[in-house]
Amino acid sequence: MRRLPPLSALRAFEAAARHNSFKRAATELAVTPTAISHQIRSLEEFTGLTLFKRDTRKVVLTDAGARLYPVLRDGFDAFEKTLDGLVQAPSRTQVTISATNAFTAHWLVPRMQRFYGLHPEIDLHLHASDEVVDLVDDRVDIAIRYGSGPYANVSAEVLFADRFAPVVHPRLNVTTPADLNTVTLIHFQWKKAHPLNPTWERWFAEAKQRWSASAAQVRFSDEGHAIQAAVAGQGIALLSLPLVEREIAAGHLIQPFGPIVGGHTYHLVMRADRAPSPRVSAVADWLRAEARSSR
Repeated sequence: MRRLPPLSALRAFEAAARHNSFKRAATELAVTPTAISHQIRSLEEFTGLTLFKRDTRKVVLTDAGARLYPVLRDGFDAFEKTLDGLVQAPSRTQVTISATNAFTAHWLVPRMQRFYGLHPEIDLHLHASDEVVDLVDDRVDIAIRYGSGPYANVSAEVLFADRFAPVVHPRLNVTTPADLNTVTLIHFQWKKAHPLNPTWERWFAEAKQRWSASAAQVRFSDEGHAIQAAVAGQGIALLSLPLVEREIAAGHLIQPFGPIVGGHTYHLVMRADRAPSPRVSAVADWLRAEARSSR
């Protein structure tokens, strides 16, 4: 007969070790931080070992705790994988993708029908947010992050580099850079200042065109609103070509001239502490295939 501590104590320890926090472990297991503390105390009494160094702000694994944690983590992952495989008639599965508001609306949503044609058994949950999510705490399977990287504590790979160019509604009859002095320039605000941010100021410099301070301008706090304004014919915007490829293909926008300036890079990000499930791998492979068409 195996001499093992209660499963509840092992679960509490594994969650606390993974989060480095009794509070986050309590949230995950839907109990109080005090209950987590009691469970871990009982595990320490069972083993006769101190598993955490505790202070007022955080908890840190001791050497003994660091030896125990990967064994439990891998064991629970193996339990989950095996139990998933035992289900004879699996219910529909859901994969959550987190991305920026503009990328979700203008790149992911138009492609969802193609995904469902390939994987009708998987439901996609699109989490649109311009804030960086925690893949563990926010229960997100895949994140699309926009920037230069690197990204710590996750598995990240490049999907494609962004490209920006002037785009405008055809009815405004913008055909040459000289026409920029006669049409409203549409701007949108970048969350953080960065030399790679594709702004009109940067475009004019790379195009070796003269910036007219008297040109009419309109500014938006959101990239998606700038796209909508351009489609509505309210001016010319410097926009991401991958995000407006559908509008260009439909003739609602045209790219009358260059140059095209580079932007940041889209990365596919997943958890680094365990291999993705088959359903998450299927979604990741679909994203990679779609990204190849946007390069």
